Amino acid sequence: HRVLALGGFGVTPNRGGFKFLLGGVHAGKVLTGNYGPGLLRGNFEYAVEVFPLWQSYTPKFPREMCSPAIPVGVSNTGCSAPYTVGGTFTGISITPILLRWNMVGTRRVSPWLQGAGGMIWTNHKYPAFGGSPYNFNNDGLNSDTSVWNFTPQFGVGAHFFISPRRSIDFGANAIHISSSSLGDKNPGVNASVQFSIGYTWWK
Repeated sequence: HRVLALGGFGVTPNRGGFKFLLGGVHAGKVLTGNYGPGLLRGNFEYAVEVFPLWQSYTPKFPREMCSPAIPVGVSNTGCSAPYTVGGTFTGISITPILLRWNMVGTRRVSPWLQGAGGMIWTNHKYPAFGGSPYNFNNDGLNSDTSVWNFTPQFGVGAHFFISPRRSIDFGANAIHISSSSLGDKNPGVNASVQFSIGYTWWK
C-alpha cells in the first residue's frame, strides 16, 4: 500500500500554463514471481490508484454567452456580460487499471515501468474552451466540454528501500487527458508530465 502526491504541468504550447496537484493512495498486488533476463528481470503488479485530491490550475480568460443566431463580427447585442472561465478546477481521479513491471534491481533500488488508464470527475467542465470576445459556437459555460475526462498514461519510477518492507518512491508519468467527446467539444490536455513521491508499506 502506498500514499503518494503528484505535481506536474502541461507540455504542449497551448497547455503550457496548466499545472496539476494530486494526493491519494495506491493499492497493488504482485501477481507473479520474478521472470525475465538481466536488467529486465522482475514481477508483474496490478494496482488501483485513487486521488481524492485532484486540482488543475489553468489560465483565466473572459467569455460571453451569445445567441447562436448572432454571427461572428456582428455587434454583440444579445450577448451576456463577460464572465471568467478557467482558473482552478477541483475533482476526484481514479485509475482502476494500472499494470506495472517491478524490476528486481538491487537490494536498495527497484525500478519500474507502468501503463495505466483512469478517469477524472471535476466540479466544472474541464478544461475551459474558447476565448474573447466570444465564440459563435458558444453553447454554455466552458462551451459544453465535460466534467468527465479519461487519462491514458505511461510512467517510470523506482522504489528506494529504507527497510526490507518500506520504501520511498519516485516516479514520472506522461498523461493524456481527454473527454472522448462526451461534450460537444473536446479540447483536452494532449500531454502533461506529472512527478510523484510516495511511501510504500510492503506485505
